[in-house]
Amino acid sequence: MNETPFVDLAVHHSPRDLRDKFALGFTKALRFCADTFFAKRYGHRAIVLETVAAVPGMVGATINHLKCLRRMCDDAGWIRTLMEEAENERMHLMTFIEVAQPTLFERLVILAVQWVIYLSFFALYLVSARTAHRLVGYFEEEAVISYTLYLKEIDEGRSPNLPAPEIARRYWKLPDSATLRDVVLVVRADEAHHRDINHGFASQLAGLEPVGLPARYPEHAADTRAAA
Repeated sequence: MNETPFVDLAVHHSPRDLRDKFALGFTKALRFCADTFFAKRYGHRAIVLETVAAVPGMVGATINHLKCLRRMCDDAGWIRTLMEEAENERMHLMTFIEVAQPTLFERLVILAVQWVIYLSFFALYLVSARTAHRLVGYFEEEAVISYTLYLKEIDEGRSPNLPAPEIARRYWKLPDSATLRDVVLVVRADEAHHRDINHGFASQLAGLEPVGLPARYPEHAADTRAAA
C-alpha cells in the first residue's frame, strides 16, 4: 500500500425522523462521555472504543444469519459484510493494544460494558434494524473525526509517531518503514467505509436511496472476500 487512503470528512447523514434523531442524540451523548474521560489520550480511547465498535457487526451478522435460515432466503451479502466489519474492528483493537497498553481501570470498564452493549444492541436490532444501522453509521462518523484529531496530534508533535506495530503492517500490507501515522490513516479509512455501509443499510431498510458512493472497499479485506 503506497497511497494515502482518501476519506471524505464532510459526510454526515442529516436525521430525517425520530429514529434518526435518537441515534444521533445517543451518539453525541457517548461522544461527550468519551471526550470527558479520555481527553486527548487517543491511543487509550481507541482501545476502549474499538472493543465496543466490534460488537454491532457481529450482532447484525448473527441476527441476519438466523433470519435467513428461518426464511430460507439469500442475505444479499449483508452477513459477510457485517462479519468483515466485526473482524476489522477487532484488528483495530489488536493494533492499538501494541501502541497504548490499557490501564487496569480501562480493562475493568471493558469488562463491565461489553455484555451491556452486546445485549442492548441485540435488543435494538431486533426491534429496529434500521435504527441500529443508523446508530452505527453515526458512531463511525464520530470515529472518523476522532482519528482525524489523532492525526493532528501526531502531525503537531503532541503524540509520538511510533513505528507501526508488526500486526498492523501485516494486516494492512504496510511497508516496514510504516509509522503510527500510516496506521491511523488506514484505520480512519476503514471507519469511513463502515460509516457509509451502515448508513446505506439503514437507508435501504427505510426505503431511501443511499446518498453518494460508499468509501472505497479496504484493500486488506479484498483477499478475504476473494477466498470465500
